[in-house]
Amino acid sequence: MAGIDYLRAMLDGSLPLAAFQATLDYDLVEVAEGRVVFEGRPGEYLANPLGGVHGGYYAGMLDSALGCAIHSLLPVGHSYTTLEFKLNMVRALPMDGSPIRAIGEVVHPGRKIATSEARLIDANDKLYAHATCSCLIFNREH
Repeated sequence: MAGIDYLRAMLDGSLPLAAFQATLDYDLVEVAEGRVVFEGRPGEYLANPLGGVHGGYYAGMLDSALGCAIHSLLPVGHSYTTLEFKLNMVRALPMDGSPIRAIGEVVHPGRKIATSEARLIDANDKLYAHATCSCLIFNREH
């Protein structure tokens, strides 16, 4: 199926979440062409040895938003893989269970290489991290 249809099926529960999302406990909450939003509620279970939210959580949510934004534009039979991923963490995430959103948007929807950017924000649009990626687009049928 086309990328957007696949993501919409995940959103409505027809398809399961990716195992990684279930492990880190964040959900797909919005899908549009070239844009996706994931939401999580970080808590103590995500703490690193220093007591803050582990950087892997930032990376996991943002990587999902970056890739799925690109996936939303792919036609039937096409897929992608990440070529490059850049993450900037600008402040510590709260661990009080308040909602955090990863908003991913396509910057360049190329036929061979696509790029996207994403932001990790709270309900007041406070920025916690931002990221960019480049993905290789390929036809799975060949």
